[in-house]
Amino acid sequence: MRSATCPREGALGVSRVLPLAVNGELKVGRKNYPQTLPLADHEVVLTFDDGPASRTTARVLDALRRECVQATFFLIGRNALLHPDLVRREVAEGHTVAHHSWSHPAATLRGLPTAAAVAEITRGMQAVDAAGWGGELSGRVPHVPFFRFPGFADTEPLLAFLASRHIAVFGADLWASDWLPMSPASELQLVLRRLEQSRGGILLLHDTRAQTAATLPDLLRELRLRGFRVVHLTSPLAAP
Repeated sequence: MRSATCPREGALGVSRVLPLAVNGELKVGRKNYPQTLPLADHEVVLTFDDGPASRTTARVLDALRRECVQATFFLIGRNALLHPDLVRREVAEGHTVAHHSWSHPAATLRGLPTAAAVAEITRGMQAVDAAGWGGELSGRVPHVPFFRFPGFADTEPLLAFLASRHIAVFGADLWASDWLPMSPASELQLVLRRLEQSRGGILLLHDTRAQTAATLPDLLRELRLRGFRVVHLTSPLAAP
């Protein structure tokens, strides 16, 4: 579907924008939680974790821009400070820039004391806000109040902490398993098979993975050919 603002005929485009207001606790993604986003049949929300990365994120952004598609990026704070140009490009190109902790600790946030895990979350949010918008964290709520736990390793105290700050927690409805070594062609077939089975949903990929950057142009083309529609998720709190 080509939107009015997309210059390329035949591009996938965005079928609709879904503003996600957060007031209290919100957890979405059926791989992890009982509910997901209010998506119709064959609607997909594209999400990317762990970036930005110097060798791959720009390739992912190039593919999305060619197809006039926006995605949600869950950034690691220290990577955001290392590559603020890529964070600012994500913001400038209309993507939703969200949060994935400061360092993606190997022990996961579940393996840290609660106070240390809260500090890891908050530091990551501060870094992303500084890289993307050049400002400090406004009060207790980040610029985009969306968070995904590294390894989906949540805890009840951390969920309560995020809920108290009206920060939505994202799981996923399906994923690309792109943390595993595989060829771009194998990843494409795996994702398409899972999409056909789930008939859409929140899709998790990683913009740090070379195989994902390589397969993304083909994936976006196949989404269009198979009748999938991209939904762009935004936060009503976020400003340009």
